[in-house]
Amino acid sequence: MCVDLLSEVVAGSAAWLGRGLSCVCAQGRDSDARPSFDLTPAQEDCLERLQNRIDVAYDSSIPHHQEALKDLWKLAFPEKELHGVVSNQWKEMGWQGKDPSTDFRGGGFISLENLLYFARKFPKSFQDLLRKQVGDRSVWEYPFAVAGINITFMLIQMLDLEAVKPRSIVGETFLRFLSVNESAFDLLYCIAFKLMDQQWLSMRASYMEFNTVMKSTRRQLEREIMVEDITRLEDLPSYSLLSQ
Repeated sequence: MCVDLLSEVVAGSAAWLGRGLSCVCAQGRDSDARPSFDLTPAQEDCLERLQNRIDVAYDSSIPHHQEALKDLWKLAFPEKELHGVVSNQWKEMGWQGKDPSTDFRGGGFISLENLLYFARKFPKSFQDLLRKQVGDRSVWEYPFAVAGINITFMLIQMLDLEAVKPRSIVGETFLRFLSVNESAFDLLYCIAFKLMDQQWLSMRASYMEFNTVMKSTRRQLEREIMVEDITRLEDLPSYSLLSQ
């Protein structure tokens, strides 16, 4: 499922549509491809659990899903009371409308879990990105929450997680990380989000360049993951961008 960046300027502001921001579905380069490889039992188990998470759609009728969304609000804006799971307040976090459930189609429930993990594990970095507190920002910034869903989607594609088993060196290497850290996908998400924002700033990007920024972020992550002496995600150079 690709998500298109629709560049519509209304009264001088960008309109971001609920399918997401941009298509980051580019196929891996031929140099990344490799013959099929066998998974260890531990890798098979970890991959299956992660794929089960990916398969869960966000469903606003499920109390647990509603509570998770409310928890995200509390972590993002602890000083503000949320008036409801459907509220114009959600736009402050970068959702497109008053009902965030309409924005989850590209990422599913795992994209909400990723945001929650980020907010809990790296609260300062989460707040910096949410409130755009670092760097010389663009006049037309990317919306935080919808960008987060796109990052989840990009990682699923990059790591080939919807296949029976990864068909690339990047995907195989990630499974090694996952077999020793079951939160590896959530942690990589945090790294990717922070790296994307750094790329956004270094490229002096605006909303029309979001797709370019995402592709650049993906290429950088692939390069770092494929470095031979990297044995865990904390060793990636971009991990240092995160602050507790």
